[in-house]
Amino acid sequence: MKLDVLVKDLRFAAGVLRKRPFNCLVQVTNRCNLRCSFCDFWPNPAPPRDELTVAEYRDLAAQMAELGCFLVSIEGGEPFLRQDLPDIVRAFSAAHIPALFTSGWYVTPDNARALWDAGLVHVSVSIDFARPEDHDAKRGRPGTTERAWRAVEILRDTAPRGGHQVNVMSVLMDSNWRDMEALFQASARCGVGHQVTLLSTNGTRRGRGGDALPPPRMSEHMTSLFDRYRHVRFFRDYFERLDAFLGGGPMPTCRAGLQSFNVDHVGNVASCIERIGQPIGNLRQDRLATLHRRLASAAEQAEVSRCQQCWTACRGFQQAIGGRGTVRNWRDMVLRTRSG
Repeated sequence: MKLDVLVKDLRFAAGVLRKRPFNCLVQVTNRCNLRCSFCDFWPNPAPPRDELTVAEYRDLAAQMAELGCFLVSIEGGEPFLRQDLPDIVRAFSAAHIPALFTSGWYVTPDNARALWDAGLVHVSVSIDFARPEDHDAKRGRPGTTERAWRAVEILRDTAPRGGHQVNVMSVLMDSNWRDMEALFQASARCGVGHQVTLLSTNGTRRGRGGDALPPPRMSEHMTSLFDRYRHVRFFRDYFERLDAFLGGGPMPTCRAGLQSFNVDHVGNVASCIERIGQPIGNLRQDRLATLHRRLASAAEQAEVSRCQQCWTACRGFQQAIGGRGTVRNWRDMVLRTRSG
């Protein structure tokens, strides 16, 4: 591991233990070439001229550094539709830990190397079904599966630490939960990691595509797979809580806005991506420190604390180590999510 990566990891851990903000989701565009049924971004594209610029991302990264060292999830839409994506990654990599989420459609050896050279630490490629025809249908474009697995291979082969920096990302839903083991086997054969996020159906503009959550008794199935497939890079705690969420049982209080928040493609800041339609303000009008104080205010937190709309991976990550976390979750953080 390079010294600068180790230093950022230590700064990140120190910030978490001091209860500083540590997780930021950034949608760099809502434009996309796919038509996923569970996503509302692609029908509502903003023109490129309205999106935050690289200079604005540099300024955002500097303002974030005043709050702490962040894991920055760079998302879309499809991030590769930004021709300046390596520059965006470089803006965040100076002080933070950038991770990228993509369908893989536009990945080439040249742009993959450019992203690693810019300081990208992790990348996840979306693949939801074991059968290509099922994934292609869900993503709304033939050839999506082939492109995705090819992207996984390119990213693995160009990454400084190979498959340790590359993951397959699967959305867990009713139509594919039986595919999870086959998907884990495929990613294991490819020599990369695997991440899972539960489908969201209740957030802003969610649940309009007819997709459904998996059945309530899912924890035993997923924790069993987690224990057997060591390359699944997440927290066991996340899978253990699936039954409580799916069955409408007691869940921990959500703390979004305190140690995590969301920044959309035009600079709107919200407590999380599920509340993207309820921004607290915009980076073009206010500094991030001011917006974070609003997110952390008693009134905003009282509203967030009542929210149980999702159990997505971003909430699971925030829950696992937010408020200093637990010994077991830190063990999973070191041995599973940051393996290699």
